[in-house]
Amino acid sequence: MAEGLGEYRAGVRSWLRRHAPGPMRGLDPAEHLRRAKQFQAALSDAGYAGITWPREVGGQGLGAAEQQVFSEEAAAFELPGHPFMIGLGMCGPTLVDLGTPAQKARYLPRMLRGEEIWCQLFSEPGAGSDVASLQTRAVRDGDGWIVNGQKVWTTNAQLADFGAVLARTDPDRPKHAGLTMFILDMHAPGVTVRPLRDMSGKAPFNEVYLDDVRIPADAVIGEVNAGWQAAVTMLGHERVSIGAARPSRSSALTYDALVELARRTGVARAQRERLAELYAHERALELVNQRMRQQAAAGEPPGARGSVAKLAGALLLRRAVETASEVAGVAAIAWPPGDPGGDELALAISSAPASGIAGGTNEIQRTIIGERILGLPKEPLLDRDIAFRDLKVGTQRPDGAR
Repeated sequence: MAEGLGEYRAGVRSWLRRHAPGPMRGLDPAEHLRRAKQFQAALSDAGYAGITWPREVGGQGLGAAEQQVFSEEAAAFELPGHPFMIGLGMCGPTLVDLGTPAQKARYLPRMLRGEEIWCQLFSEPGAGSDVASLQTRAVRDGDGWIVNGQKVWTTNAQLADFGAVLARTDPDRPKHAGLTMFILDMHAPGVTVRPLRDMSGKAPFNEVYLDDVRIPADAVIGEVNAGWQAAVTMLGHERVSIGAARPSRSSALTYDALVELARRTGVARAQRERLAELYAHERALELVNQRMRQQAAAGEPPGARGSVAKLAGALLLRRAVETASEVAGVAAIAWPPGDPGGDELALAISSAPASGIAGGTNEIQRTIIGERILGLPKEPLLDRDIAFRDLKVGTQRPDGAR
């Protein structure tokens, strides 16, 4: 097995050296996306996309060990995978678990080749960590559904061709029980995407408005009014995807990058200890993710274990920021002219707090771990058995109308 993995690693390394596109910063967004799609198609054709996905849906049918090898080798390159991360890390695995044969055949091969980009439409202005309080409504209309509502913080919505949208289909049930997940055509009439700019000046997130959007009956993921179960499945994949994401070795907040920074700036004993702690935590997270990939390959869904990876990844990034600030000193916020890494380090530090929010806050992850893994008593919920239309949540009016 080890010998086979050695050959596999050599093949991955050789292919990436020949085909990795290299840094693409500064490119026009349209050209960046064109090259990213071109590379993703080549990756799929070479057998390095969907490594652990079943062969019958276009994957490679390999194990967690091969995925680990690919991730380790890919970390040495700046690969343009960001447009596809939601689809390949969250929506695709959920379709593998819950999709109909027709849905799998239609969407998964195109997703793997980068021909179609996906996003996830869960969060709303009045439903963030408490996703089950969402108010987007889907109403039966003949053989389909009409959807109205607003989603927010939707990553890559401006690029997406399709999205997995969670909507309320029965307000007479308790909030967790009356939800359904649908496949949404992001180019359908009534879908409006507006960018949300962060402090970096970029717009990685969007708000999405749905005005009388028609969705066909065969777009349901899972079952009608079983959307919460589908959402839990997707959130499990999401947290594994976020927690297992290996930063590029060129990232300003990795152990290797901070060791190099310390060599340039001079390192004190206390900083050596912080760097050693950072290395230990990076390695521990790698091993946790490796174990989860092995469990997934054995047919065990991630479930609440995804929250462990997600929380550990967020805490690791916080530790890396603290270490970077100590090593860089004032250069972390005011770097000398001509320093090529100063702006990258400052951007990485300012972006890091989002890791404790995106994909579910650290507090939410701790609650999930406590209740579902450690078996601690559940937090009291006063609205579990109350029909959603009777709840006063978010911006909902007393009569339940929008």
